[in-house]
Amino acid sequence: MSKSKLQKLSQIRMKLAYKAVLLKGKVSQVISLKLGTYHAIKLFRTPFKFKTPKREFPMISKSRKELIIIKELQKEIMVYHYGNSDKKVLLIHGWSGRGTQLFKIADSLLENGFSTISFDAPAHGHSSGNETMMSEFIICTRILNEKYGPFEFGIGHSLGGMTLLNAINRGVPFRKAICIGSGNSIFDIMKEFVEKLEMKPIIAQMMKTHYDKEFGVDLEQFSSYQVAKNIEIPVLIIHDTDDEDVPVKCAYDIIDNLKNGELMITNKLGHRKVLGDKKVLEKILNFMNA
Repeated sequence: MSKSKLQKLSQIRMKLAYKAVLLKGKVSQVISLKLGTYHAIKLFRTPFKFKTPKREFPMISKSRKELIIIKELQKEIMVYHYGNSDKKVLLIHGWSGRGTQLFKIADSLLENGFSTISFDAPAHGHSSGNETMMSEFIICTRILNEKYGPFEFGIGHSLGGMTLLNAINRGVPFRKAICIGSGNSIFDIMKEFVEKLEMKPIIAQMMKTHYDKEFGVDLEQFSSYQVAKNIEIPVLIIHDTDDEDVPVKCAYDIIDNLKNGELMITNKLGHRKVLGDKKVLEKILNFMNA
């Protein structure tokens, strides 16, 4: 079977799987809102595992790969050591991403005298588990800093950007931070998630109530605009106007609450192409070297 036919078959399977998820959600909420909420929470914690694209193979092959156990989580994560410089940068991918997804940024950094450490978050890539949350991303960030840091810079994409801001707020030291396509309000993310599932809006509120009880705090305090108020270091926020996954409004809400923030808005790059844009790479290097 040709490559194009395999891709089409894969797309058809994903569409069918998505329709099945939508149907299950609609049926569950009809039976009871509690059951519908349980279904939504389980999906909210379960990332998709996509096949690693060939463009990431060079970084994988050139990296020193290491599986480490995060004792607090009782989970094993894959860590990628890319380069040998003492000028270390931590890269944090987003939801359903991989530790090598920011490979163009990593390549650019290597060419300019840096080395990177990245990881497959729990339930992502080659790491263990099927479910995870941002809180586990944050724990992994702290453990990697303790084990391999200190890092001069941190770069996070999407949920990785939210993770980076929260980690800094909890005392993980970076000299500067860069957030690309970062999400903002956790409750807004839940509302958008429930809307995509075509479930009743009340499910989002019930999800938040569940998590507030689980963590013993208002989950909104982990939103980017909230933690940004406490961050003193320089932070570069990069976001594209055509980002269909995370609205560009998030970038403005975050930058308005940073004490030492810088904003770069791009166009026609979306949520992922922004990671390899030449002007974005140049901006990142200029910001780091300033």
